Amino acid sequence: MEYHVDGKLVAAAEATVNVRDRGFMYGDAAFETLRAYGGEVFAWDAHADRLERTCETLGFAKAIPPRADLRERIAETLAANDLTDAYVKLSISRGVQAGKLTPDPAVDPTIVVMVDSLPRGGTDGDPVWNDPAAVRTAQTRRIPDAALPADVKTHNYLNGILARLELQRGASGDPADEALLLDTDGYLAEGATSNLFFVTDGVVYTPTTDQSILPGVTRSIVLDLAREEGLPVETGRYEREELLAADEAFLTNTTWELRPVGAVDGESIGGGPITRLLSRLYDRRVERSCYE
Repeated sequence: MEYHVDGKLVAAAEATVNVRDRGFMYGDAAFETLRAYGGEVFAWDAHADRLERTCETLGFAKAIPPRADLRERIAETLAANDLTDAYVKLSISRGVQAGKLTPDPAVDPTIVVMVDSLPRGGTDGDPVWNDPAAVRTAQTRRIPDAALPADVKTHNYLNGILARLELQRGASGDPADEALLLDTDGYLAEGATSNLFFVTDGVVYTPTTDQSILPGVTRSIVLDLAREEGLPVETGRYEREELLAADEAFLTNTTWELRPVGAVDGESIGGGPITRLLSRLYDRRVERSCYE
């Protein structure tokens, strides 16, 4: 494999960053996880918008290259690895600075593109997951927006890591695929790396962005698809018990797309007709955007 590091393609084993890079030292960096289908980056503008918002929040948006430049780096990395269907991670840190917490105004960002092979997507594709997700509610709470802006995607992913570590410890039941975080008021928030949806009596529910959740790109696409299809959609604050009583539930993120939830804390839920419908609609969107 070859990765793209600061404008150059290098062998993965040689792809390194400086130990004084602020992304390494402090998590002072932005990133986006993307999927390429048929050589095309899906929902690029939505991902680029969020990347720019994150860099703006971190205070170095003016130092990053134009999005056309970033997209070209992704294209070069895919081509170098002979990949058309792939996982893509684009990271931009504040760069190398002196070892002090206060950022220096002068920014020379470190930009890295990593890729890996994934199955074909779209209507003729296969999911990257084998089974519906087993989900366990974590004791770790979602960091409130007042402490760390929820709508930014930074290298500081400790909140999700701590939640996932709870799954590894396995002290409270069978192994799980995803940790479900509640907010500090005890309402459903999101998965460690996913957004949550559930369906009750034909209505599609998902936690509101007024809470401390990361507004996922896939989440936004699924909401658009549901509304275009005429499905009733509600966003709000929901209790865990409402999820457990649901007819269907699923998780969304860029890599999983839509993944049914098989069980939460050992209680069965599963997918259903609306989950399958939205998955088909998502596949068609990918097919039209990237393969036709």
